[in-house]
Amino acid sequence: MGIFDRIATLFKSNINDLISKAENPEKMLDQILIDMRNQLAQAKQQVASSIADEKRLKDQAEAEYKSAQDWEAKAMLAVKQGRDDLAKQALLRHTESLQHANQLEETWQTQQATVEKLKNSLRDLNDKIEEAKRKKNLLLARQRSAQAQQRIAQTMSGMSEKSAFEAFARMEEKIANNERQIKASVEIDEEFSGDRLQSDFKKLERVAGSASADQQLMALKEKMGLLPPGSSSPARQLGAGEETVNAEIQEKK
Repeated sequence: MGIFDRIATLFKSNINDLISKAENPEKMLDQILIDMRNQLAQAKQQVASSIADEKRLKDQAEAEYKSAQDWEAKAMLAVKQGRDDLAKQALLRHTESLQHANQLEETWQTQQATVEKLKNSLRDLNDKIEEAKRKKNLLLARQRSAQAQQRIAQTMSGMSEKSAFEAFARMEEKIANNERQIKASVEIDEEFSGDRLQSDFKKLERVAGSASADQQLMALKEKMGLLPPGSSSPARQLGAGEETVNAEIQEKK
C-alpha cells in the first residue's frame, strides 16, 4: 500500500467515533494530528524523490540530445574531410543518441505528470491537516459541552428523588422543634423559679405608673377649669387603677 493510500485510509476513519470511545479525546486528537503530520512528512519526502527523478530524466534527455547533435556535427566534419567511413559511424551514433533522447523525453514527461499529481495530493493533504487542526478545537468544545450536560443531568437525576429537598425540610422542622423546646423550657423555668411572680409585679408597677400619670393629667385639667373641682380625687384614681390591675391579674389567671 502506497503512502497516499495509507493517508486516505487515515482520513476515512470516523473521528467522532474515536472521540466517543477514547478516555481522553484531547490526547486522542493530538495523536491523530501527530500521525497526520508524520504522514505528511513522509509524503513530502516521496514527492521530493519523485521531483529529483523527474529532473534527472530531463537532464539525461537533454544530454542525449546534445550527444546526438555532437555526432551529427562530427559526421559533417568527416564528410568534409572525405572520410565517409567515419561519417557513417558518426551518423549511427547520432541515431542511437537521438533514440535514447526520445525515450528519455517520454519517460521524463510521464514522470513530470506524476510529480504534478503528487504535488496536488500533497497540497490536499496539507489542507486537510490544517482543517483537522481547526476542527480539533471545535470537537473538544463539543466534547466538554456534552460532558457538562451529562454532569448536570446526573445532578438533576439525583435531585429528582427529592432526597436533598427532603433532608432540607427535615432540618428546617428540627430547628423549629428546637425553638419550641427552648420556649417551653423558659416558660417552665419562669413558673417554678419565681420569675413569673416577679414578672407579674413588674406589670403591676407599670399599671400603677400609668394610673399616676392619669391622675396628674386630670389635676391639670381641673386647674385649667376644664374639669369640675374634685375630679382628680386620689381615691377615685386609685380605685380605677386597682380595677385595671385586678382585671389584668384575672386575665393572666
